[in-house]
Amino acid sequence: MSLRVICRCALSTALASILAPANAVIQRDFGLDLHSQPIHQLAGPGVRVVVLFFAASDCPISNRYVPEITRLTQKFSAQGVHFLWVYPNAADSAQTVSDHNRDFSITGDTILDPNQSLVALAHATVTPEAAIFRVEGETLREVYHGRIDDRYISLGQERPQPQRHELEEAITAALHSKPIPQPGGPPVGCSIVFLQK
Repeated sequence: MSLRVICRCALSTALASILAPANAVIQRDFGLDLHSQPIHQLAGPGVRVVVLFFAASDCPISNRYVPEITRLTQKFSAQGVHFLWVYPNAADSAQTVSDHNRDFSITGDTILDPNQSLVALAHATVTPEAAIFRVEGETLREVYHGRIDDRYISLGQERPQPQRHELEEAITAALHSKPIPQPGGPPVGCSIVFLQK
């Protein structure tokens, strides 16, 4: 990854962190499922919190977080948390993502984000990155976006084990209507390949 890409990623992350929390109506076009059918809803009955996990099939750091996202899904799904795997890069076709999900035993709901509307909604810049939305009536209010934990200090530098599980802490706080702890640093991973405007 070039220094220019890393700097652009850091700048995008800094800008995203100062933006106001995003809101979205519960029903609209959010992307496509793996059968090219539009997804109109992120939160169904009983869902209190929506977690978007931005992934890329060819990002090794993203792939290393599959077990952690699977663990969090198993821990929180019964408490009204809906996890969605979001693939924002154009190179991740439905077939590529289907193969990737099979190879990594990913069974959760998956969204292809060809127009990067979820990227914009969540202020995502890299994979892996996560965003948490509280369900408030007919709207979704973003309360967290950033890294999953502090395992990766920078590209090529990681701890054997994370010291803080920031996504898990934020989900717990969201479920209990407590102030949401924010990440202690930027997400580290592969830059999302943004669409040309």
